[in-house]
Amino acid sequence: MNKAYTLHDYCTITQKELQTIPYINEIIERGHASELILVNEALQERQIAKIADDIARHSKVRIVLIAGPSSSGKTSTSKRLCIQLLADRKHPVALSTDNWFVNRDQTPLDENGKKDYESIHSMDLKQFNDDLNALIAGKTVELPFYNFAKGEREYRGEMLTLTSDMILVIEGIHALNPMLTNMVEDCRKYKIYAAPLTPVSMDGQHWIPTSVNRLLRRISRDFQTRGQSAQQTIAGWESVRAGEKKWIEPFKNEADAVFDTSMLYELAALKPKALEILREVPQGSSEYLTVKLLMEFLSWITPLDITKIPHTSLLREFIGGSLFDVG
Repeated sequence: MNKAYTLHDYCTITQKELQTIPYINEIIERGHASELILVNEALQERQIAKIADDIARHSKVRIVLIAGPSSSGKTSTSKRLCIQLLADRKHPVALSTDNWFVNRDQTPLDENGKKDYESIHSMDLKQFNDDLNALIAGKTVELPFYNFAKGEREYRGEMLTLTSDMILVIEGIHALNPMLTNMVEDCRKYKIYAAPLTPVSMDGQHWIPTSVNRLLRRISRDFQTRGQSAQQTIAGWESVRAGEKKWIEPFKNEADAVFDTSMLYELAALKPKALEILREVPQGSSEYLTVKLLMEFLSWITPLDITKIPHTSLLREFIGGSLFDVG
């Protein structure tokens, strides 16, 4: 590996070669991180543009539903899709299913008697379907806002009426579950599954699971935007993963399109801040075994300068500095 890579070289390097950490590290070390970032971003934008074009071709579609596991980048995906739909002369309106949560005192309990925020029954399914059908029928609907501090759904006078060129873009972990929109005609819906799907390899044989990427994304985001320590995030990760297996993975085949949110450079971008946060976890804690595993993966990675990452990048949802409202 003695070649200095340029943008043109990405036409000849195989995807399998690019997916190995030694190649990614060499590209960064030789000063070509910008090319690595730009090509990754272009490939993602191409994916989103194709999905938007497909949605635009379906004249009856009024609702786009985006689901995926935790820290898959659903919010940024919805924002970038809205931009592409605007380019297709549609008028998208982005919404989150979170605003239709039931009040906290009505949240169902799991098998251990704890509030199950991952359950689809933590949402007011009837109100959600009533609101969607009213909007499709051309009626004006007052949109809810969920106050997480109070654990209550509120109404603040935000009204919405759909015109003929408008499309609702709704993201949430349950978006592909048929129960969520069982009162809405199928021809009105377009479903997208968004998740990091392309792993990177340590050596061409041993692969880093994409769940590692997602956990590092979440650790970084939770620390920066929610004031949550790595220890707290890791402590809740098992519960999050159990919820994904129960409520998300069974429905991913319902999707009309799949969007791969992984980036070959993301571990290099996440490394510096992630290491800083992970070092705060006490060595005697039950979460430290996970910390050691994450730090071992990161020890293989050459970090890159995150200032080179565009502010429209999906990764900005997790490292900060996004041009979109992804809070």
